Amino acid sequence: MWNASAVSPPIKPGTRRCLFLDRDGVINAAPPEGEYIRRWEEFRLLPEAVSWIRLFKAAGYLAIVLTNQRGIALGLYSHADLLALHEKMRAELAAQGAILDDIFYCPHQEGACDCRKPRPGLVVEAQKKWDIDLAASLLIGDSQRDRLLAERCGIAFALVRDGRVVETIKVK
Repeated sequence: MWNASAVSPPIKPGTRRCLFLDRDGVINAAPPEGEYIRRWEEFRLLPEAVSWIRLFKAAGYLAIVLTNQRGIALGLYSHADLLALHEKMRAELAAQGAILDDIFYCPHQEGACDCRKPRPGLVVEAQKKWDIDLAASLLIGDSQRDRLLAERCGIAFALVRDGRVVETIKVK
């Protein structure tokens, strides 16, 4: 992993474009502040996310989820619980024609790693695995953490609230 104190990650340009999506608040309705989505029954898929994934996939983009999952570090759910929820999410999205290529998550507490957003570890890992051109990619998120991650990695950013894009930021 790269050094989180640096301004931007040392990433070589890739060849593939990617739609990066946060999970809670973008793909599914965000839980109340301080709460966590622990089971599939609590997951509420946002129809706009289905549309965004289908649109970008049709344009040749990868679709990759980047999500902080601190609930694992807190002992609220296990890695196995999270993986089961993600498999159901992928299946539900796929049934609606929205195919995810991958999911990267951080299970750590704040300050314990380089992969917790807004640190760029998840993006670095995805870029290496999928040969992603970050400058030709987009991150859709609902938080300041997501915005900072996009800025640090040179990815265009769209801020969403309740399934609607409220602000976009171009790569500098």
